[in-house]
Amino acid sequence: MPLPSAPASLESQRLEPAGPLGGAWLLAETSPDAVFVPEDLDAESVALARAVRQFVEREILPRTPAIESREPGLTPRLLREAGRLGLMGLEVPEEYGGLGLDLRTACLLAEELARQGSFAVSHGAHSVIGTLPLVWFGTAAQKERYLPRLASGEWVGAFALSEAGFGSDALGAATRARLNEAGTHYVLNGTKMWTSNAGFADLITLFAQVEAAEGARPGRTFTAFLVERTTPGVSIGREEHKLGIQGSSTCRVILEDALVPVENVLHQVGRGHVVALNVLNAGRLKLGAGNLGPAKDLLRISARYANERVQGGRPIAQYGLIQEKLAEQAVRIFAAESAVYRAAGLVAAWQERAVAGDANLAPSEHPDLPVRAQALEEYLVECALLKVLGSEALDYVVDEALQIHGGYGYTEEFPIARAYRDARINRIFEGTNEINRLTITGTLLRRAARGRLPLLGAVERARTELLEPLGIAEVDDTPLAAEAAVLADARKLILVTSGLAAQKWGERLMEEQEIAGAIADQILAFYAAESALLRARKLIAAQGDRGVAAGELAQVAVAVAAGRIEAEARRILAAVSVGDELRTQLALLRRFSRRLPADTISLRRSIARRVIAQERYPLTRT
Repeated sequence: MPLPSAPASLESQRLEPAGPLGGAWLLAETSPDAVFVPEDLDAESVALARAVRQFVEREILPRTPAIESREPGLTPRLLREAGRLGLMGLEVPEEYGGLGLDLRTACLLAEELARQGSFAVSHGAHSVIGTLPLVWFGTAAQKERYLPRLASGEWVGAFALSEAGFGSDALGAATRARLNEAGTHYVLNGTKMWTSNAGFADLITLFAQVEAAEGARPGRTFTAFLVERTTPGVSIGREEHKLGIQGSSTCRVILEDALVPVENVLHQVGRGHVVALNVLNAGRLKLGAGNLGPAKDLLRISARYANERVQGGRPIAQYGLIQEKLAEQAVRIFAAESAVYRAAGLVAAWQERAVAGDANLAPSEHPDLPVRAQALEEYLVECALLKVLGSEALDYVVDEALQIHGGYGYTEEFPIARAYRDARINRIFEGTNEINRLTITGTLLRRAARGRLPLLGAVERARTELLEPLGIAEVDDTPLAAEAAVLADARKLILVTSGLAAQKWGERLMEEQEIAGAIADQILAFYAAESALLRARKLIAAQGDRGVAAGELAQVAVAVAAGRIEAEARRILAAVSVGDELRTQLALLRRFSRRLPADTISLRRSIARRVIAQERYPLTRT
């Protein structure tokens, strides 16, 4: 089954222009020196993170019972205290009272601020989706009026997008806005659901469909509004009774002829989708970072408990199946962490080069957007990847933490039960993981179709190389060379299987959601494992002790990812072909079966020994 030829224009495109294109890592090998890793964070960033950790441990964690019971006024007070430290305006420009941090450092602080689930939601709803729309799209007057209050914590922000009948399809919202006869205010009617911070928010970024004026051509346009809590016609519903994050505020925002001044339209009428989708990219990236904080805490709690709990005359930490759980928790944290900071580095570098006017930077597909939003749009795929990787890594870690604690973990006397409930929302927040999987596959295919990524040429080359005989490879004794070879073949396998699926279904591929999801799962596994491997190789080159630990973590991450990629390839190929054609396609997998597997049992034992001895994630920085 031949693949369509790649147009010459695609073949001539550079795979890694200055400031690599989003998704380019799927087409060509990346150098370890080209990736940003957590160990690259400067001393000032690490010191700031340490100060934030102290704030959380002193002011937030001890108040967990009161936060979870929603003690009146407590969370707004804690947010104001965070504001006094500058933590309510991490990425707000300094001229408006914020810290003006770069994205890499902001992700590091997001880890620390996420260690108490309910507070994390309150803070994130304010500092990311509640404030960044104004930072990026606000007028000078809007910024002057609102940003200093938001950055100081005097005011709390919220983001109201979802509705009862429009969750993942939020752009189809039923809330309506019409211009009054005087042309001074929009009159809003509707109800917004699941709005975090609604119980105490002072400013809500809210979305509605603007109705055409009488006599004008029929139509409605999706628009963002800055709505103050005291606006006439705005009321807040009761607090929702939630499974987890019970200390956060989640309410309906009810609009009954609410009068919003025309000057409070954010960006432009009819451009609300631009505001919503771009801030959700930021939310997804930050959520990926935020999931690391509680995951590391849970690994620490698990290791300590395993050392203290005695069964059969010895601590359960000495048993192989417990060690396996601790090691796998560490591996998943390492892979997710490596992926987060790699992507944050890409986005931040793009932003910095764009601000500097770098003529070699690949032009944005959306030059009308603010620079920060342009960068996140360019790395939309990576943002979606991080959201899924982070939330599913945390889900695994908390599930095994509960298992290690046994019956005690199932009781409210231990912190695991609350953490278990709190973690579950992350696979729903900022677009469900199913929607994000479709975003990953769909975006890459659309960019290939538009010529943004030379995907077709890469598919053809990968298929040719995979079908070539292995032969006798030269001995490569550089660290992790075997894992690099596995991932090189994995990249080819992903390209070929996704190319065959695209060839069979064409434009209808995204309607075959199971196939699109399987392709996304391959890409997720690859990006996480490659990020882990590149980080390990970079640390090993620095000849530090961290390089040894990182190497073991990366070896397991690559082995697990290779198995996942191969399994998904079998599923895709079985759906694409039948009979002899399927047998021919399965030959693509031979390269995987010929490579000697890594001894992941011994590797996990070694990783577990580090975790047990240190009683924490072995690459802890702060």
